[in-house]
Amino acid sequence: MKRYDVIVIGGGPSGLMAAIAAAEQGANVALLDKGDKLGRKLGISGGGRCNVTNAKEVDELITYIPGGGRFLYSAFSLFSNRDIIAFFEKLGIALKEEDNGRMFPVSDKAKSVVDALIGKARSLGVQLLVHQPVESIKFEAGHIEGVKLASGELINTDSIIVATGGKSVPHTGSTGDGYPWAEAAGHTITELYPTEVPIISKEPFIQSRELQGLSLRDIKLSVLNAKGKPVVSHRGDMIFTHFGLSGPAALRCSGFIRGVKQKNGGGNVVMSLDLFPGRSAGELESSLKALASNEPKKALKNVFKGTIPERLLPLLFERSGLTGDTTYEHLPKEPWLNFLAVLKQFTLKVTGTRSFEEAFVTGGGVNLKEIDPKTMGSKLMPGLYFCGEILDIHGYTGGYNITAAFATGYTAGYHAGQRTVEMKG
Repeated sequence: MKRYDVIVIGGGPSGLMAAIAAAEQGANVALLDKGDKLGRKLGISGGGRCNVTNAKEVDELITYIPGGGRFLYSAFSLFSNRDIIAFFEKLGIALKEEDNGRMFPVSDKAKSVVDALIGKARSLGVQLLVHQPVESIKFEAGHIEGVKLASGELINTDSIIVATGGKSVPHTGSTGDGYPWAEAAGHTITELYPTEVPIISKEPFIQSRELQGLSLRDIKLSVLNAKGKPVVSHRGDMIFTHFGLSGPAALRCSGFIRGVKQKNGGGNVVMSLDLFPGRSAGELESSLKALASNEPKKALKNVFKGTIPERLLPLLFERSGLTGDTTYEHLPKEPWLNFLAVLKQFTLKVTGTRSFEEAFVTGGGVNLKEIDPKTMGSKLMPGLYFCGEILDIHGYTGGYNITAAFATGYTAGYHAGQRTVEMKG
């Protein structure tokens, strides 16, 4: 029967990093993956360019990981985003910083990052075993015994690192395999839900598709609670689709819709769109009045079409009770004030989000209260470790999730390797 000091299940970013870290401690490591190749999700990340980390300072970076970010302080003290950058540069992968601190390989090829990780693991003697689906983790008298493969083969070990990912992007192999194993060890799984995912709305203007494909630049999108107060707001770009909203600002808001919906008793959630977040209501009124007064006989729909998205104007006029054919000379006061208010707070009801198939990230996972943040080890089962997206940790897109994956993977691997050294005496 085969035996390894450490078995890593899952060949994504956290699993590959865990295998490397464990092997660096002197452990005999096997990495098992059910797929035909390693790093599949990593290979499509960042639009195929692989956003390997983010260069922000740790305190700020953690604010971009709204799900469990503070849990990562210990992992980042061992292996931070700066360490990730140094790690790849040492492997010959030069990195470059782009907007908002996002770090990419100079090659602009995710494959170079995947190949570097696989090459490093191989150089350390890690056994990389593909087409090896795990059926279950074997426990005996409160300790790790090994794993049972789908083929029926048993492999013994003292330490197992579960790095199987969440349920998002399932075509890459992330289908939630690790959750039942965690539960078998006594762990609780917090509610799973898609996040960083497009948003669904049944508003008539969405269903009529009149705005489908309309992109809005530098807007502020907010999720409102039952009292109409913002739960979260994000500034950026968005796009109207045939089913609702997508684009960076919408994706960042998506993870908060579930919580508000639950508090609303399952009802619709109201979102608010500020088309001019860089201008106060007063500044906006002054600039639009100046435009209109320069051409007092011209219809407002023609005056504003260069300043406000032309396809959105009819809906804005309708919401405010202002007609597009109105001229500045005949501007009614109340509809005009309504129009200005709608530009700063255009509300729409949303029903929820799209599915895991379209989500970039999984919300929920192994309960962090049951995990030691210093080691990523289970508090319930000695020798069992978790890392990456299987944990109840989720961040925004922009290099934050992969940073959490690499940091938790390294931490789990380092301590699993250390455990082996200690057990061997």
